[in-house]
Amino acid sequence: MKKVSLILSAVVMTAMMLSSCGGGASTEVTIGKQVWMSENLNVDKFRNGDPILEAKTDEEWGTAYENQQPAWCYYNNDPANGEKYGKLYNWYAVNDKRGLAPFGYHIPSDEEWTTLEDFLGKTDAGKKMKSTSGWKENGNSSNESGFSGLPGGYRYNDGSFGSVGENGYWWSSSEYDTLNAWYRYLGYDDGNVNRFNYGKEGFSVRC
Repeated sequence: MKKVSLILSAVVMTAMMLSSCGGGASTEVTIGKQVWMSENLNVDKFRNGDPILEAKTDEEWGTAYENQQPAWCYYNNDPANGEKYGKLYNWYAVNDKRGLAPFGYHIPSDEEWTTLEDFLGKTDAGKKMKSTSGWKENGNSSNESGFSGLPGGYRYNDGSFGSVGENGYWWSSSEYDTLNAWYRYLGYDDGNVNRFNYGKEGFSVRC
């Protein structure tokens, strides 16, 4: 995300094409005083050009986690999932000093996620953020905010995958403790934005 100085009294959606997102164009949306990408991050290099490890096997993913090494993957290691959901990153990629977010953007802090929730109305914020299609059992919603949240699932530190089509998880840049970091979660059966901390494993990223 990035901040804008203009104070908006309503959600204003401004879509523009960007070319700084790792070879693929992305759109952005203005929500309150914040500007967010309306797609999950899908880069395989840090801002300085250094490559990020693609950990395909369970062993590679688990070793990266144990060594606190930045890594990414596609859900189920299927590039087709990347086209829809972007990449899954461990938190060590999120927190790397080389910069995971493209120029002009940053990974939102826990506080910045809370600002988004507050603007959208807390209890109904999830409904306003979920996409109009792609969610399990009629979990689709209005996407009133333009955030276009999709259920991209997760990857555990043992390499296993889960919850695609059901839940979406997005990292914050804020650490809870040495083993855990704050994230946000949208569920197919829930209209809220849920805040938790968890091990630094594999979630989606929004800038």
